[in-house]
Amino acid sequence: MTVRIRPYRDADRDALYDICVRTADAGEDSRHLYPDLDLMPSIFAAPYVRLEPDLAFVADDGERAVGYIVGTADTPAFVTAYRDEWLPALAGRYPAPRRPPASPTEEMIALMHNPERMVLPELAAYPAHLHIDLLPGHQRAGHGRALMTAFLHALAAKGVPAVHLSMLTVNTRARAFYDRLGFHEIPVPDPGPVTYLGRSTEPPVEPPVA
Repeated sequence: MTVRIRPYRDADRDALYDICVRTADAGEDSRHLYPDLDLMPSIFAAPYVRLEPDLAFVADDGERAVGYIVGTADTPAFVTAYRDEWLPALAGRYPAPRRPPASPTEEMIALMHNPERMVLPELAAYPAHLHIDLLPGHQRAGHGRALMTAFLHALAAKGVPAVHLSMLTVNTRARAFYDRLGFHEIPVPDPGPVTYLGRSTEPPVEPPVA
């Protein structure tokens, strides 16, 4: 079955949420950690397609989206829009925590209410950031590289010089993928469980999406 890369459409929403949930535990299914299946997509996928839909692409197998890449060209501007335009609609369902997190769900809700965590001085030279996920059965087939190529071309067309991402350090398979695409580690003091990676928006060798 041929998989093609194309821009995200509103009809992809359910697939976007499903992909996010099924890859949110360091690349594995996260349903045992986060029983609310809207939680992780509401933090790491949906705000991007709402606020910057022109930077959202999916891998389509002819039946549905099986992977996606989303992101922003300007992280500080995205954080402002997230707080002003996205977060208010979630506050009723996910109230801001009043105590230290005591479960994986509470940890994620705390992250949801702290978008300013994405703005770090060490990342200033890499103003864009991204999230990319593929269903396990469609990994290691070149689709991740193709999604990244589409995203990097879109950033370059906007004049954005560089992009960063954060990943769970324990996800060694993801790290190998990013290394192959030319990402390098960005030193950040006390990064916790994540590693920050960055690269220029000069894309890999594949052509842009038609």
